[in-house]
Amino acid sequence: MKLEAIEHIIDSAYVYAYEEDKLVFRIRTAKNDIEKCTLFFGDRVCRERIVTMSQIEMKKVASDALFDYFEVFVDSPYNRVCYYFLLDDGKTKLYYYGGEFRTEVDEDRTLYCQFPYVRREEVVRVPEWAKEAVMYQIFPDSFATDKAFISGKAKEVISESGEISKSYFGGTLKGIEHNIDYLVELGINCLYLNPIFNATEWHKYDTRDYKTIDPCFGTMEDFKRLVKKCHEKGIRVLLDGVFNHSGWRFFAFRDVMEKGEASQYKDWFYNIKFPMVYIPVASYECFAYVKEMPKLNTSNPEVINYFCEVAKYWIEEADIDGWRLDVANEVVHEFWRKFREEVKSVKEDAFLVAEIWEDAENWLKGDEFDSAMNYKFSHICTKFFAESSIGVTEFDHLINRLLMRYKHPVTYVQMNLLDSHDISRFLSRADGDITRFKLAILYQMMFVGIPSVFYGDEKAIMGMNEIEYRKPMIWEDNETTEELTQYYKDLIAIRKKHMDQFLGVYQTVYVDEERQIYIFRRGNEIDGLLIAINRSNEKHEVEIESNQHELRDLLSQTTYSCVEGKCNLVLSPWQGKILL
Repeated sequence: MKLEAIEHIIDSAYVYAYEEDKLVFRIRTAKNDIEKCTLFFGDRVCRERIVTMSQIEMKKVASDALFDYFEVFVDSPYNRVCYYFLLDDGKTKLYYYGGEFRTEVDEDRTLYCQFPYVRREEVVRVPEWAKEAVMYQIFPDSFATDKAFISGKAKEVISESGEISKSYFGGTLKGIEHNIDYLVELGINCLYLNPIFNATEWHKYDTRDYKTIDPCFGTMEDFKRLVKKCHEKGIRVLLDGVFNHSGWRFFAFRDVMEKGEASQYKDWFYNIKFPMVYIPVASYECFAYVKEMPKLNTSNPEVINYFCEVAKYWIEEADIDGWRLDVANEVVHEFWRKFREEVKSVKEDAFLVAEIWEDAENWLKGDEFDSAMNYKFSHICTKFFAESSIGVTEFDHLINRLLMRYKHPVTYVQMNLLDSHDISRFLSRADGDITRFKLAILYQMMFVGIPSVFYGDEKAIMGMNEIEYRKPMIWEDNETTEELTQYYKDLIAIRKKHMDQFLGVYQTVYVDEERQIYIFRRGNEIDGLLIAINRSNEKHEVEIESNQHELRDLLSQTTYSCVEGKCNLVLSPWQGKILL
């Protein structure tokens, strides 16, 4: 038994309360090392000298290149639990608890692993609606000026005070409103807008006024009307909150520029050195090294209160449904805990998504964010579908590891993106190969979490650099874009119709490295879908075990008969099937 590989971490995704009376336990072991893993659990404050322990066998639910992961959901009558594990490799049996391995169990319960108390306040809860969301991300300047039209023309708006707002492509809030029916037909039920607040540059991440709409995009009335119409059509709306930094024309920073150390707002910004200089390097912290975006001091109580009020303002005034928070991992945790508390006090089911590119477990414990942008998912899909730089075995390992990162409620609302406003278009990474792109889209729509579509993905928009991947929406269709848009519609419709399965488990069923065939299952113990992927240039026939009379491909409606528990499935090159 490879003891050095075994890991169980208290107060983490390895043990947590799923509900007040349901606990989840996980343990990691070396790959193919343990034949059986049993959990023993009991009342931590049992009145008897020796605790009566219940036992339940754990199930191996995931494997990556190095490890297996065992898991069990336990209906627990206790709110204070002690527990340990029995590991069996077929030769040796060892008890594991407290970081130690034993051949016999000590009677002293204080040495066992402890779940001190199941507090309802610490049960991770995410908005129920978010579990069924299909997200569409819009870069406002690039989407639409009117119905199925974008001007593509740059403009500048100068305010009475002389402040300039820039636009490159002419997108507006009215343009988005006039195309809501397009989003409805696509199947979208959650809209995420990149920044719309008053700012200087076209990207609007250099916020000047957090409580007004940028004049290039429209007015507050335009936005309220947009949100109202979205809600009427069953679409939730998320705004981009840029609270790590402001623009240098933000009132507080402007005051610091004018008054220096005498400014009452000098402590609103991080590491300002006086006298202030801007060249060659700013004498204050910035977003990256952009002097026009000074970093806010988010541990300052005044700053926390100000931005909590901003967050509540847009919910109360315009009825938005949540926030995507920019550069979330550079903001102090205290800020986000207060932010969540204040936002949820106004709208309990508001959805909070963090921009964190790496593993985000420290921000996803239930007291800060509901979700994070899953850039790791994009990275894995790029390697597998776009580049073919990894095979199905490694792909399966990486995906299973991804699924073990977080607690279940959080995993089911991860924002799974193939591309965004900050990375090259997936189709460009696939060298313009629509076939590869379509297989990646199929996987995205079948995976655990929220599929997020960046505007124009369905129109085959390409782009490797920033100005390209934020290019104007393509509204004039050709044969390729019509087919691709319909493909998105079909997959989203399947996802919505079979949502019960997509809120169930993800289970690897078949991995064929030689032929590059990958099959996985989504569903519950009774109902399920098999998703079969052929990521090769050859046609292959695969024999699938099934206790059904037939399997039906929900994309082509082709039916496959099953005989004596087996079904022969033919997969064309770079083809995916969704089998009911």
